[in-house]
Amino acid sequence: MSYNIIISKSVQKQIDSLSDELRIRILEKVKKLKEEPRPQGVIKLKGYTKEYRLRIGNYRVRYEIDDSNKTILLLQCKHRSEVYRT
Repeated sequence: MSYNIIISKSVQKQIDSLSDELRIRILEKVKKLKEEPRPQGVIKLKGYTKEYRLRIGNYRVRYEIDDSNKTILLLQCKHRSEVYRT
């Protein structure tokens, strides 16, 4: 049940701008989503049908799961104070 992870250029830039230590932590957690897209501690966002939030310290990764195509699309990777702003 392996999912494909899609990282857009904008999200890749957000990840690249982080410190090496934080970037490694985030990428390790994101890689684990391939096997378990809804691990313990992940929260489904209210008001969205397929969006979830992964917490890594003070940072949040928002992502969307498409079960029919077995894909995970990363939407944002930002500090918790910025990630929910529209």
